[in-house]
Amino acid sequence: MISSAIIPQPLARLPWRLIFLVSGIGLFGLMNLYSAAGGSIQPWAMRQGAAFLMFLGLAIVLSKVRETTIKSVIFPVYVAIVLMLIAVDMLGFVGKGAQRWLDLGIIRLQPSEFMKPAIALVLARFYELLPAGDIKRWRAIWPAAMLIGVPAVLVILQPDLGTGLMVTFAGVTVMFLAGVPLRWFLIPAGALAAAIPIIYQFLHGYQKKRVDTFLDPENDPLGSGYHITQSKIAIGSGGFSGKGYLKGSQSHLQYLPEGHTDFAFATLAEEWGMLGGTLVILAYLMVLRWGMKVAANAPTRFGQLSCAGLSAVLFSYFAINLLMVMGLAPVVGIPLPLISYGGSAVMTVMICLGLLMSFERQQRTRNRLV
Repeated sequence: MISSAIIPQPLARLPWRLIFLVSGIGLFGLMNLYSAAGGSIQPWAMRQGAAFLMFLGLAIVLSKVRETTIKSVIFPVYVAIVLMLIAVDMLGFVGKGAQRWLDLGIIRLQPSEFMKPAIALVLARFYELLPAGDIKRWRAIWPAAMLIGVPAVLVILQPDLGTGLMVTFAGVTVMFLAGVPLRWFLIPAGALAAAIPIIYQFLHGYQKKRVDTFLDPENDPLGSGYHITQSKIAIGSGGFSGKGYLKGSQSHLQYLPEGHTDFAFATLAEEWGMLGGTLVILAYLMVLRWGMKVAANAPTRFGQLSCAGLSAVLFSYFAINLLMVMGLAPVVGIPLPLISYGGSAVMTVMICLGLLMSFERQQRTRNRLV
């Protein structure tokens, strides 16, 4: 915190170290987008900067929300988001072959983004209300499975496999930390593994290509394997210290597709090398460490599970993207938060951070009163 002698008391109570750290990641992302555009703030850096400032303000507003308020609204909010997901599947705007947005005239809303933090909060509330003696019983499993499964299926049908996986991961993380026995995860995991060949047959054509490319990217290096092949080349060519800012040949000569979105880390690694990439990863890990520290210090079960689930959302963002651009996971369209271009991801990350700041602020308030 910063002394109230320097800035007003309400602002002094904000976790400024976290804000500066997140702002540093965001600034590095703007520099990366500036470079990806060939040394221009248009069309990406300017919009990303505006989105960052707007949603940082939203995070600060959310940091003032009380835990009791979050508890009282989370079930209605969850239901509202599910209804919006149903509306998307029925009436949604189609873009790039996917139906993920509600066109409200002024803006196009992507409800699946709101479900990422909502699933963590609604499950935390469910397990807080569940009697402690029921945690190892069936009644602790099937309602949680429904709360996760309904939105996950609706999102995957859009189709958006990456977001569906993130919703599932955040929900399962909360279930596990709530104390659900391990066998309830191993049994469905084994069944899912056995059903993979059947599931594969029901995937969309582009999703099958992504799986095939992950298993053998060299099979079609100029077609479906082109993205990941060029990503590996860009990362590898950066070496230890990189080619230098604004000097990335793969991105500037248009060899690297989506160098400003899904493969923004490849653009970054080519110009800043392993050194720059490692520093960015360490910055993300510091944010996650802060989030898990907030979870560990939370005095209530709801706070502990909520903060752990929100941290899981942040972790899944950067972990899936990094695995994806390095060829260690199929390409599922998950951006690198605050580095990749995209206001939706910035919004979700800031909602998660704002809620975490809320729990952290209330912890400090309680400690001063003790």
